Amino acid sequence: MAVEIERKFLVASGDWQAGAVRSVRLRDGLIASSDRGKVRVRITDDKATLAIKGARTGLSREEYEYEIPFEDAVALLDRHCAGAVLEKTRFFAPCGDLVWEVDVYSGILSGVVIAEIELPAEETEFDRPSWVGAEVTGRLQ
Repeated sequence: MAVEIERKFLVASGDWQAGAVRSVRLRDGLIASSDRGKVRVRITDDKATLAIKGARTGLSREEYEYEIPFEDAVALLDRHCAGAVLEKTRFFAPCGDLVWEVDVYSGILSGVVIAEIELPAEETEFDRPSWVGAEVTGRLQ
């Protein structure tokens, strides 16, 4: 079973940009969402995936992700995401032994910037850069 353990934070300043080593362009759409979890389709540059995420328990939740044909992902985003497709650029900023992912949204969430860090275990301690603001884990999908 795959498990995702992540924490999300608002971004307090643009200082993260100096540490970003690469970026990817993402388009996300929710196909289904309930208290028990969600199903998401994502296009990352030229790769497409379908992810099934279970309900969050603490900082953890089950996550299954599968590569799908690019054309299928485009069709799912266009026809099954109720016009709520999120667009963002994800930047990768290493810090200590882990990598922060900073999402800069465009489109319907233009101006929103969220940083997240995936952890190997819930109790993992991590360096919190000065540009990381208030935690929003569990308050954002």
